[in-house]
Amino acid sequence: QVQLAESGGGLVQAGGSLRLSCADSGRTFSNYNMGWFRQAPGKEREFVAFVSESGVVTYYTDSVKGRFTISRDKAKNTVYLEMNTLKPEDSDIYYCNAASGRDALVNSWGQGTQVTVSS
Repeated sequence: QVQLAESGGGLVQAGGSLRLSCADSGRTFSNYNMGWFRQAPGKEREFVAFVSESGVVTYYTDSVKGRFTISRDKAKNTVYLEMNTLKPEDSDIYYCNAASGRDALVNSWGQGTQVTVSS
């Protein structure tokens, strides 16, 4: 059972910032690579960002490079996604999960957090 809880979403104007958090209450994924993914209604969930188990390696989908930063705090069992210079096309439900490259490792998801960027 997934025990990941995403939070931090909201409504923001274009150009604004948000910081998403993903809390792993069960300490299930502390030794896993982690990722952020997003999904718009009627569309497939897509990869956004990856952070290695150590936190050293990160990479991003092209559309968010230079604007988003993924990080993790292992002591807090939390993964973050700092989102800057937000655009309306970033409006989606954002999810975190264990990651295998650009894919989710498990097909079980939390409730996600809604990000809405107004123009």
